[in-house]
Amino acid sequence: MAVTPWQFKFFDVSQVKFPDGESSFLSEPGNITSVVSGSESIFFGSADGVVRIVSQAFKVVRSFKAHDTGAIMHMKQVPGTALLVTIAEDLSNEPVLKVWALDKLEKRTGIPRCQSTLTVHNGRKPFPISAFAALDDLSQLAVGFANGAVTVVRGDLIHDRGARQRTVFESEEPITGIEFREGNITTLYIATTNRIMTLVISGRGQGQPAKSLDDHGCGVGCMAVDKSTRDVVVARNDAIYYYGQHGRGAPYTYEGEKKMITTFKDYVVIVSPPKSNIMPQSNPLRALGMGAADDVFNMSSFTLLNTELRYVAHQEQITSQVKALIAEWGDLFVLTTDGKIFRYHEKPFAQKLDILYQRNLYLLAINMAQKAGLDASQRNVILRKYGDYLYQKQDYDTAMQQYLKAIDNTEPSQVIRKFLDTQRIHNLIEYLEELHDHHKATSDHTTLLLNCYAKLKDVEKLEEFIKSPGDDLKFDLDTAISMCRQGGYFDQAAYLARKHGEHEMVVDILIEDSRRYAEALAYIWRLEPEVAYFNLMKYATALLEQCPKDTTQIFIDYYTGNFRPKKDAIVIPNAPTSSAMGMGLGVASSAVQNLASLLPLPYMNTNAVASPPSGESKSTLSQAQVIETSTDEPPPEYSIPKPRTAFSAFVDHPQEFIVFLEACINSENLREDDKVDLYTTLFEMYLHTASSKKDGERKEWETKAKKLVEGNNIPIDTSNVLLLSHLSNFRDGTILVREQQGLHFDIFRSYTAAADTEGAIRALRKYGPEEPALYPAALAYFTSSPDILAEAGDELDAVLRKIDEDGLMAPLQVIQTLSANGVATMGMIKSYLSTTIERERQEIATNRRTIETFRSDTEAKKTELQNLNTKPATFQATRC
Repeated sequence: MAVTPWQFKFFDVSQVKFPDGESSFLSEPGNITSVVSGSESIFFGSADGVVRIVSQAFKVVRSFKAHDTGAIMHMKQVPGTALLVTIAEDLSNEPVLKVWALDKLEKRTGIPRCQSTLTVHNGRKPFPISAFAALDDLSQLAVGFANGAVTVVRGDLIHDRGARQRTVFESEEPITGIEFREGNITTLYIATTNRIMTLVISGRGQGQPAKSLDDHGCGVGCMAVDKSTRDVVVARNDAIYYYGQHGRGAPYTYEGEKKMITTFKDYVVIVSPPKSNIMPQSNPLRALGMGAADDVFNMSSFTLLNTELRYVAHQEQITSQVKALIAEWGDLFVLTTDGKIFRYHEKPFAQKLDILYQRNLYLLAINMAQKAGLDASQRNVILRKYGDYLYQKQDYDTAMQQYLKAIDNTEPSQVIRKFLDTQRIHNLIEYLEELHDHHKATSDHTTLLLNCYAKLKDVEKLEEFIKSPGDDLKFDLDTAISMCRQGGYFDQAAYLARKHGEHEMVVDILIEDSRRYAEALAYIWRLEPEVAYFNLMKYATALLEQCPKDTTQIFIDYYTGNFRPKKDAIVIPNAPTSSAMGMGLGVASSAVQNLASLLPLPYMNTNAVASPPSGESKSTLSQAQVIETSTDEPPPEYSIPKPRTAFSAFVDHPQEFIVFLEACINSENLREDDKVDLYTTLFEMYLHTASSKKDGERKEWETKAKKLVEGNNIPIDTSNVLLLSHLSNFRDGTILVREQQGLHFDIFRSYTAAADTEGAIRALRKYGPEEPALYPAALAYFTSSPDILAEAGDELDAVLRKIDEDGLMAPLQVIQTLSANGVATMGMIKSYLSTTIERERQEIATNRRTIETFRSDTEAKKTELQNLNTKPATFQATRC
């Protein structure tokens, strides 16, 4: 995999300045033989066996003589401890390894305590150490020699409890690198000039011969360990290779001769001799130390390479050769052979991003941010910038993909504004849909999205949006419903409202928008009583206008306490159904079928679906029908409203109103306090209906009204009956009330006032015996006009006779009454007068005889009294 030619200056370079006189040991040619870092210090090993410890201020804080003979060629500082391992070489003797406790000083000399000393064996062969590695706990150390041998040291070197050495590998090629890989098993990676080998030195597989990983080796200093992945990194002239537990990984092509490598953070640090046309790599003089000018040989090419993201973070030519690479205090330090130390400090991430932005390398910026573990909000800033860049290049689709990835931390209006052009409406829809999926959409976003669907007439997308699965609502419900209604998508609006329990809205849409009254009524009939009542009352007028019979029935059910929410079942033609189910099936109405296809019914009984055989499900479901099922369950308990609350709904629907009133009156649940309203209103409706009918039909309705108010305990107030009867010109009602209250005279007077002679005669005959005063009134009425007199006929004589027989009027009063209008003639009353005069004469003669009798009796009494006063009286009583 070739590394792309991206090169940056991600590191700031500065030369380290030592305090006065502190750097003299560095400037001596060949003095510094090894350098390591760790525990906030840098350790320099010199040719005379002295170790110098340098602090962060680059001040030598301690120096001590570690070895009396030989140069310190290799060192290791154990991370997190004060332990330092040094190896001194003198080719006349075998190498000597020492472990130092830097925090424990000898009282006598003041130098660190040497924990253990060990002579490393190589069969007494005078070959230098070419590679060295140690585990962090110093339990195992590996030493590679130039003669191809590898010696492993095991033991407790920290506490000087003895150690065992064993040559574990031998080859004819010199060892160029050794590294440990720890895990369940500890593996030793061995590099020679021609091969890469692995050797298990502890754990499962220990004792087996070395396995060859690669038939190509590497140079000295060209092997390192990636601390993050624990993979071994090997540099060759053609590429950088990684070796893991399972063998070689993908190589990263990077052409050029490599002299030294190490790993630092995410980078592979490569030191190479300069690329020069003057001195080709194959020049044989190079090996003999002959050729071009010395400055060409002394220069080094220094590169920081990120192999994963394939870019060069820093590259420069150093004027002298590199002696060592050290990482400490978060920086990388380069020691050159002329005694200079350069600090490479990585720029802050923000500065690196700015460099990438300037070159429009947004993808690399995104990958770097992800690798650096930036949080989502910071990564989204990069994505947003990338989107803006692509938008400017008119790559709208790819730009939108970036905006979608950065949706959580982006102000939606910034993106939406860019895509309001009609040509980019599909991108806009994509963004708005994602906003809703992330629950970041406002009502305005919902409005805009639905408008986009409407503009494209994309009903399928609209339905997919509103019918998205899950109960989690990702848009503003009211806005979505409102926009669907405005756009004419009434079915979708109703579905949304139903799905989220907005029953009032469902009914409103079905009636106000879709004009589907039967479906609306079917839906109301499937709601809980309280909800159903509210919607029924709100739309009663419209429903009575369109579905009078069913609406009246639902009113009757509700106001008589018999309202049961209807339930439905799905039935499949020709499918076997359980007997219990079959008993409850009613006839499927088209309204219910339409409603079920439009939206889920509130009480759909999905359990009632007969399971079709496998393979037939598609065709079966398409043939399924929804039908009502009846149950024997008692109606749910609810508060029955007063009947008068429904009266206003039946304006202009008298026939339905009468049916409703009659049903309420016949109900078992009728309350006493409601009877007055119901009876009075029904009486009025009977009279109102009768007034619009003719003859026979009119008589029929009046008979109903009369029956309603007959009897002694009718709950209607008599004044109401009188008023309604009067307004409707229903005399039977007036008479009935007056009769019940004993107002016979008023009944008669009502006939006379209406000039109903026939009725007056009937009333006179009916009530006259109980109410004698009617006869004088009848006499005055009969003689009030010639027409009435003619209608009365012989009745006048009967009245006069009755008056005469019962003495209801004096003859003079009769004469005065008859003479008031000049209608009656002497001929009409001749008989009455002759009879009266004859009776008067007889009465006078009788009276005179009576007077004479009384006079004679009076004289006799007077004489008797005179005698008693003047003459004695004789008493002859025979008994006591």
